[in-house]
Amino acid sequence: MFENFDFNVIERSWEYLFYTGMAFTLQLTLYAMVGGVVVGTLLAIARLSRFKVLSSVAGAYVNLIRALPLILVIFWFYFLVPYIGQWVTGSRQPMKVGAFASCLITFIMFEACYYCEIMRAGIQSISRGQVSAGYALGLKHWQLMVYVVLPQAFRNMLPLLLTQTIILFQDVSLVYVLSMPDFLGAASKVARRDSRLVEMYLFVAVVYFVMAYTLSTGVKHLQARLAIVR
Repeated sequence: MFENFDFNVIERSWEYLFYTGMAFTLQLTLYAMVGGVVVGTLLAIARLSRFKVLSSVAGAYVNLIRALPLILVIFWFYFLVPYIGQWVTGSRQPMKVGAFASCLITFIMFEACYYCEIMRAGIQSISRGQVSAGYALGLKHWQLMVYVVLPQAFRNMLPLLLTQTIILFQDVSLVYVLSMPDFLGAASKVARRDSRLVEMYLFVAVVYFVMAYTLSTGVKHLQARLAIVR
């Protein structure tokens, strides 16, 4: 079955695939995760706010973005961000925004909606007694969130946050449509150059499976340990 396959193409190109492609994928995943968690936490706090307008706006944004296909959001931000920059800065021409910056903004704003729902559940899982005790001690709302609620919410939701990050790692492959040098994009260039599409795409699938499965197993072990601590 594999007698006509040339798997040496992997050996010839592995430095480019991992040092360029996988490095780009991991970098974008890391930046998008950090930004997504920060923005998502702010959205979660806004959704739980007593101010109806703020809560409604945050809820509408989260529900809107989650209802859209990610590939559409990628194209939307890629073509829209330069004009948003032009409007903000008052420039005469659309702002020059690189493909990487557009992709990063896209994933932060998109993944923030999912991180938001995870953090909202984490915040709501904190006992109301602790909140009342914090107010009784004279803590302000922001102090209560920073020192009491959010640390516990992060710990409770850590397995879900990491699981969503694994999904983010897989979704980053969609930047291939913008000709970005991610792992899938790098493999595609090698495949077209050497006319070895089957070998390269099979290799990409194996790498993604191994990494996602390993990370998922690690998250399960972490979840079990956190359950014991509780």
